[in-house]
Amino acid sequence: MLSDEGSVIEEGRMRTTANALAKHFEGVPALRIAIENGTHSIWINEQLCKYRHEVIVANVRELHAICRNDRKSDRVDAEKLARFARLDPNVLRPITHRSVALQESLTLVRARDVLVRARASLINAARGLVKPCGCRLPNCSTKSFHKRCLALLPDGLKPALKPLIDQVAQMSEQIQIFDKEIERMADETLPETQALVQVFGVGTLTAVTFVL
Repeated sequence: MLSDEGSVIEEGRMRTTANALAKHFEGVPALRIAIENGTHSIWINEQLCKYRHEVIVANVRELHAICRNDRKSDRVDAEKLARFARLDPNVLRPITHRSVALQESLTLVRARDVLVRARASLINAARGLVKPCGCRLPNCSTKSFHKRCLALLPDGLKPALKPLIDQVAQMSEQIQIFDKEIERMADETLPETQALVQVFGVGTLTAVTFVL
């Protein structure tokens, strides 16, 4: 923390939790606070703004004095952020975060993506594991993979590969649940998507991801 004249009047560390932020910043006179853009910056920014502080979210990737500093450390970075914020916040290339609510909606899309990739990995693994045993799994859609391929597995491979294929089936069911929730989100809370899906080749998932 710097004084109006630029002297360091407080220095320390705190945990990145809501309670720790409340202990330090709730109920104190309005401050100008600079933080780095990162994993926690969305909710930290929102919480500090509720306490009526001025929050600058610095895009430090574009700030060479920090990201390319040979003496880089949390302590050094923090003081530089404070000094830049005191003199000219525009030097920090501040960004505007989406809200926590929108981030939660985007997390639904990203969680779906994790499942899609995990499902593809399991399918590829199953196809590769049967080949050394003289077996091949047929070409089919991802949605029908577990139904078609489970019936074709030799008895000797079922103990090893049936659990993998069962996981593919469960993931497909959960992905369908995600898809329905994303459709609902588009219809009820993201009307902007209705214009985007009119473009050829753009579906609801792409439109929702773009808007969020």
